[in-house]
Amino acid sequence: MKPKTELQAIIEQIASADSPVGMDAVYVHALILDKLESIENRLEALEDAVEDSANE
Repeated sequence: MKPKTELQAIIEQIASADSPVGMDAVYVHALILDKLESIENRLEALEDAVEDSANE
């Protein structure tokens, strides 16, 4: 697990003084979902590339 110092830039982006937990939970979840979608797209592209090379 990364130390907090390495994650400080992200922590500062998601911190919210208006939230009792110090972050905007909806925004954080949106960031996570966006990143997961990006990972899924990259994985699909890799799987397609492997399949194409196996069929050659």
